[in-house]
Amino acid sequence: MATKLRSLKPVILKEFRQIRRDPTSLGMLLVLPAALIILVGYALNFDVKHIPLVIFDQSKSPESRQFLEQFKRSEYFTYSYEAFGYEEIEERFLRSQASVAVVIPGSFGRDLIAGRETHVQILVDGADANTGGQAVNYAARMTVDYSNRLLADAFMRTGRRQYVPIDFQPRIWYNPDLISTKFLVPGLIGLILVLTSVVSTSLTVVREKERGTMEQIMVSPLRPAQVVIGKTIPYLIISLGAATVILIVGYLLFDIEVKGSLLVLYAGILSIILGALGQGLFISSITDSQQVAFILAVLSSLLPSFILSGFIFPVTSMPIALQVLSNIAVTKFFLVVVRGVMLKGVGFDALWPQFVYMMLFAAVTLGVSMKRMQKRTL
Repeated sequence: MATKLRSLKPVILKEFRQIRRDPTSLGMLLVLPAALIILVGYALNFDVKHIPLVIFDQSKSPESRQFLEQFKRSEYFTYSYEAFGYEEIEERFLRSQASVAVVIPGSFGRDLIAGRETHVQILVDGADANTGGQAVNYAARMTVDYSNRLLADAFMRTGRRQYVPIDFQPRIWYNPDLISTKFLVPGLIGLILVLTSVVSTSLTVVREKERGTMEQIMVSPLRPAQVVIGKTIPYLIISLGAATVILIVGYLLFDIEVKGSLLVLYAGILSIILGALGQGLFISSITDSQQVAFILAVLSSLLPSFILSGFIFPVTSMPIALQVLSNIAVTKFFLVVVRGVMLKGVGFDALWPQFVYMMLFAAVTLGVSMKRMQKRTL
């Protein structure tokens, strides 16, 4: 056993020297993950705020100004323009100068004073469906809150107690403020690790082929399994270091701490890295140029991890065929582990099925890579 381990040392040292001499690979493994998590962590955000707002107040009454004041003070809207007609509202929408318009009827103040029902119109630019939907929810919530305050005041003036048939009291666990960054950043860990690991290792064997050194390795006393392990260990060590950097950056910049066991988290990270390295080595064994290997690595890692893993789009909302197809994305199972450990503090007893799949994926990809390399020696 010791002899076999000593025989791996030259391969490992050679691969480390190769990585050191190739700034692109080293940057992809160490610098790119931290840069991506900073860029995407700040840019990719589902918390829509500061929506440009235009107001068309036909009432011009103290009551209408009081109602509109909550829109002006809100962090969700930015009061941009005052309109004097529907044509001007449409013009602002067409020029993308506003996304929401609040229209107050001329009888708004009189109706409220008289205790009559009044109407407020919310116009939304639906070209951006996500922003439009969020704007409607924000406006509806503000309007309901304002109406409830008016109703409570009316009951107090008459000396009656306001009656609420159903007292709705939501409680949000694990992410009370519903900050999307705390949901996205743990998912980014899997996406970045898979992308960088697959791309970097997919170029290793191909590089040897292009330089004519692969045949020398194959005729050496080393077995294909030893070659695969020797080429995998350096990238495994560097990828674990990159994962640590990502966790530190996530904690310092986004206040995302690990609530569960670090041991379980790193076991999940190790599992997905092994699978990604095996996938990269397999791609490297079936291609003969770095350009083709790079394209295959990006397509086979980025697209499934981004679209089919549940990173952004819930798997349960996909058609049945895509839900079945999503099982090819190892990131899908890693996301359950990383979000469970980091956000909920879940233990191994609830996550072991995900580990079974990830280790199975790693065993298959590494095993096939060894078989492919063994054929080259025959």
